[in-house]
Amino acid sequence: MSEQSVPQTRRLNLLVGSSAFANLGDGIAKVAFPLLAVQVTQDPLLIAGLSAAQFLPWLLFGVLAGALLDRIDRRKAVVVANSVRAAVVGLVALLVHLDATSIWLVYVAALLVGTAETVADSATNVLIPAVVERGGLAGANSKLQAAEIVGQTFLGGPVGSLTFALFAAFPFAIDSVAFALGAVLLAVLPGSYRPERGQGESTASTAPTASVRADIVHGLRWVRHHPVVARLVLVAGLTALISEMAQAQLVLYALDDLGLSEAAFGVFGFAGGIGGLLGAAVASRLLDRLGDTSTLLIGLVGCGATFLAMGLVTDPIVAGVLFALFAAAIVVVNVLLATARHTLVPEELLGRVLGVWRTVVWGSLPIGALLGGLTTRWLGTAGATFVLSGAGMLVVAVIAWVSVRDRELTPTRHS
Repeated sequence: MSEQSVPQTRRLNLLVGSSAFANLGDGIAKVAFPLLAVQVTQDPLLIAGLSAAQFLPWLLFGVLAGALLDRIDRRKAVVVANSVRAAVVGLVALLVHLDATSIWLVYVAALLVGTAETVADSATNVLIPAVVERGGLAGANSKLQAAEIVGQTFLGGPVGSLTFALFAAFPFAIDSVAFALGAVLLAVLPGSYRPERGQGESTASTAPTASVRADIVHGLRWVRHHPVVARLVLVAGLTALISEMAQAQLVLYALDDLGLSEAAFGVFGFAGGIGGLLGAAVASRLLDRLGDTSTLLIGLVGCGATFLAMGLVTDPIVAGVLFALFAAAIVVVNVLLATARHTLVPEELLGRVLGVWRTVVWGSLPIGALLGGLTTRWLGTAGATFVLSGAGMLVVAVIAWVSVRDRELTPTRHS
């Protein structure tokens, strides 16, 4: 049976279902690994280093993973990557049960899971144009955003912490099952999803003997010379950097500026999840009714206005509503950017372009977090950092508008 004989709805449901289980696994892992680290060491430097270890693979292997995904069957890549994650966390569960863990085991396991994540997440993203028609891209991206929010925000974190409290091996066992189910759902999807090289590629890069390095160089060159994609990568990087300035200070903002307790701080995560689901629900409708550039501008202005307002208010309920609106706006931006990427980039280049894109975004996050910390120290309050971040996001909105106002971001989306 070929992929063409499988109904589009079923193909998309399998992809979204696989992503939902994988994101549940990611959400559990992001909570369980730090909790395990605290159990095996009290060294604050080693515990802090685990956070870097969890996202370091995106910086080291994001571009390489993208290049490989332009050479292999992307469905099989998801299956293999999720199977690897299932095996690694399953082994961790066994070792935790046997009381045979160390901080270095935690580091190695986190790095392996993170490296497989770069393959699985990227492959899931670049599979979208192969499983839905052009007109369904925005809706498919919205569903993937919703699956990520539900899996990581509403389910993964609470499941990871609650099951760890019962016994330490429990979340890793559940994690292994979640990743395995993510692999199984795509394993049952028939057909080949290996991209056909040729369109949009140079002769050298499509030759059978072309090296992975040559593919990466070609992908970088393609992004740099594309009149729209290069600008969208810049917008995505600036958005990540400037918004992270405030997001990294959210806990200080809640505890110091709003006077909330540590327990009440969790409400912000819940509000952000609700807002994110709202953004995923309306993103496709906004694109249909307002067009791509207007939707991008509305999303970026929404991000800036809500953060600016958060820095000026002192009422926790108002701040929570504003944070939910920010989450809705940033999801709208993410859906628009993902849809633009899927329509502007030839399918056989999607892996490399996504690798470059995510390396820029993930590289911007720690810089933004550092700038946010320095800003709060200099200005004295986290609220002031939110004001500065919000103003910066409004500047990004202006940059985006000037850069792409005369460009079509989602050409032939309805063809």
